[in-house]
Amino acid sequence: AVTFLSFYVLRYFVSQNELVKEQLKHEQEMLAAEREKSEKLLLNILPPSIAKRLKDGESVIANEHNQAAILFADIVGFTNISQNITPIILVENLNKIFTHFDKLVEEFGLEKIKTIGDSYMAVSGLTEFKNEHLKKMADLAIAMVADIKEFSLDGETKCDIRIGIHAGPVIAGVIGSKKFSYDIWGDAVNTASRMESSGEAGKIQISQKFYEHIKDEYECQYRGQTEIKGKGLMNLYFLVSKKI
Repeated sequence: AVTFLSFYVLRYFVSQNELVKEQLKHEQEMLAAEREKSEKLLLNILPPSIAKRLKDGESVIANEHNQAAILFADIVGFTNISQNITPIILVENLNKIFTHFDKLVEEFGLEKIKTIGDSYMAVSGLTEFKNEHLKKMADLAIAMVADIKEFSLDGETKCDIRIGIHAGPVIAGVIGSKKFSYDIWGDAVNTASRMESSGEAGKIQISQKFYEHIKDEYECQYRGQTEIKGKGLMNLYFLVSKKI
């Protein structure tokens, strides 16, 4: 009787041990899945190299980049259109546009910085230091102008955009401790914004500095000297297409 009792007690503890092992394995799998979700979310917000530095414990991240290209794109007539449609339709269609732009940015190996209202901001040259990234930025802009015509905010009117690009030094870094964001700063960023705001619908306005980098491989139209707020007279160009 003692032998049988010992056997059943032993079997009970073995089965309990197996149950605990299964529960532990399940919890570890759930933890790994949550960790993977967190990793993907972090990589959606930050470049991989910056995400790694944050995970490694760096609290202040700021880097100088001597030759970046900054792009601003703005949807033409957004304010007027948004006043005549419901917020849900507006956000749904705006999301379709920006999701497509995200895919283009990823395709060309560039970096999306942020969206502000109907404005989209991207940069190149933060991880690639050869002039090749400037051509990729030109290709991105051309693709955005071509593809935007496939979209509509109100379901009727075809969208159009105005794009501005400038090249120059920037500071890139992470700000905030909770809802942190990766951003860029510098006079070059302000100039790129001016290129967009002073441009024309359906066109890509570029500064002379950006033009000098791409002129041998891209068709550009000289716009002339234009007064730019805070900058004075600037020689400006419209990027038209890639040379065949």
